[in-house]
Amino acid sequence: MSDADSAEVEGVESPAEASAAVEESTGASAAHASAVLEHIARSLVETADGVRVEVVEGSPRTQLNLYVADGDMGRIIGKRGRTASAIRTVTRAAAARDGISIDVEFVD
Repeated sequence: MSDADSAEVEGVESPAEASAAVEESTGASAAHASAVLEHIARSLVETADGVRVEVVEGSPRTQLNLYVADGDMGRIIGKRGRTASAIRTVTRAAAARDGISIDVEFVD
């Protein structure tokens, strides 16, 4: 593996670092899932500082709301919603690690 392959995206923290920060702010229930969602979103958008994940605890499911800067929503949704669908799938898999069910919403 070359140095270029192992280099991280500048300005984007690792999922482990993001998970620790999210766990402090939201509690442990959806910490890993929200950290994964935030990491993926920051990697895709042009304005990484505009990414914010809000955790809304619900009785049947926890909801993760993703907010991005103006103009970056198209990058998150992708062509025909395929990127959004993939983001939801990966984030739900991360939530399974936390032992919870989640919904992911992309908020304008």
